[in-house]
Amino acid sequence: MPTKPATILVVDDDPLNRALLSMSLGAEGHQVREAGNGREAIAMLAEHAIDVVLTDIEMPEMDGYGLLAHRSGDDRLKTIPFIVISGVDEMDSIVACIKLGAEDYLPKPFDPVLLHARLGACLDRKRMTDELLEWNTRLSERVDEKVREVERLNMLRRFVTPQLAEAIAAGGDSILASHRREITVLFCDLRGFTSFAETAEPEEVMAVLREFHHAVGPVIFEHGGTIAQFTGDGILVFFNDPVPLDDPAWEAVRLAIAMQGRTAALSQQWRRRGHDLALGIGIALGYATCGEIGFEGRTEYTAIGTVVNLAARVCAMAPGGRILVTHRVHAAVDDRVAASILGDHEFKGFSRPVPIYQIDGVR
Repeated sequence: MPTKPATILVVDDDPLNRALLSMSLGAEGHQVREAGNGREAIAMLAEHAIDVVLTDIEMPEMDGYGLLAHRSGDDRLKTIPFIVISGVDEMDSIVACIKLGAEDYLPKPFDPVLLHARLGACLDRKRMTDELLEWNTRLSERVDEKVREVERLNMLRRFVTPQLAEAIAAGGDSILASHRREITVLFCDLRGFTSFAETAEPEEVMAVLREFHHAVGPVIFEHGGTIAQFTGDGILVFFNDPVPLDDPAWEAVRLAIAMQGRTAALSQQWRRRGHDLALGIGIALGYATCGEIGFEGRTEYTAIGTVVNLAARVCAMAPGGRILVTHRVHAAVDDRVAASILGDHEFKGFSRPVPIYQIDGVR
């Protein structure tokens, strides 16, 4: 099979030798560049993409030995084959060049047939090496891409279910971009926690928080909730984003009931340890701006809007062990729950009173 054309650098201080080699190589379709010594060759290698170097030994300024020594210390040049073509026909010179990394050693005057045969073998090996490097580069890029995907999934799993995290990752960045959507927001925190934290030891406070989060955290994902924030003893969860739900208000109420059930069991344990703690929950429904915020390496997916503030206000008025919802949430789940109306309430930051209901159970 004929050798494919290549770019070859001829390094020789004799212009006639360079001309002969250039003519012979050009006849085979190769592109030839020339240098008069090792220093010129180094400059040429830095400027151009070279496939093979043909170099003499005895040259001024920097001889062939110096050029080979330079190659052995430059990682960028180690993949380029160097063939020595020299009138120095001593064994010591041949051995020295081979030790310095020369691919082959041919005597002058060169035999064109032998030169092209050796050159073809060098080019074949170089192409195999280049292909291997290219495959390694592609493999490294794919590994890096998979690592980024795993990191992204780990980040997403902090606020959505693992299944949804994979769906979001497959959907690209657009699904996390800022957008407006109607969501249901659940805000909860522990009643009595402030006074408890003031008097208890830090280790006991952390133990209570761990127990609380471990109890209610998994059930959030079971109902398709997105965790926006852990605020000490409080948790902010919203529904219907980033992945839409068929009935987000109902999922929020079901989650609230499940959370109260799990926290009630914990409250009994805490009471035996002298801690009077109970969970209050507020739920509101409305429009918010949702999306990813933060900076590289530390981002959160959150919702911003009056509905979030309203859920926090409703939660603040909820007694321990109770679930309070706004009139819009109640209207969405009215046929499936037993509820008590608590009347209109005024909240800071809201110009009109808001009707509030207490969820007493599921019908």
